Amino acid sequence: MGIEIQPIAQTLYDQDYYLWLRTTINQLRTSQFSSVDLDNLIEELEDMGRSQKRTVKSLLIRLFEHLLKLTDWNVEREQNQGHCKGEIRTFRREIKDELKDSPSLKPYILEIFDKCYQNARTEASDAYGGKLRSQLAIDIFPAIPIGSLEQILDENWFPEYNHNHHGKPD
Repeated sequence: MGIEIQPIAQTLYDQDYYLWLRTTINQLRTSQFSSVDLDNLIEELEDMGRSQKRTVKSLLIRLFEHLLKLTDWNVEREQNQGHCKGEIRTFRREIKDELKDSPSLKPYILEIFDKCYQNARTEASDAYGGKLRSQLAIDIFPAIPIGSLEQILDENWFPEYNHNHHGKPD
């Protein structure tokens, strides 16, 4: 006679996330607080906060990356300037939307500002790929941020074109 293993009870959260979500919302609206699956609700709320921070961080890196490309591209600048500026405007709008929905994220953006800029330098240098050795490519971009948070979010601000590099090593 073998040992019978009892299956672990699955919660509604594990079986049907959307139904769990709708049920939890209904329970909260009807003040059925003792019925709420608090452990999973708390986990979901924590995940929402982390997700929002990841979104802002990603948008900030993409914004810096496109600002850097606009600053130092030569041939690519002429061909891609319109597209690049459109991307910059989109990232700015999306960051502003996130901050409008959650103004308390502004200190977080200031906290990650320099690190995001350094990440963007690395990613923008990758865009030079076969054109330059990677050591030289990253040095094309300034080591300190090219603008303040207010500047990079200003819809009318674009960095100056760096005529000294032209996307080629000196």
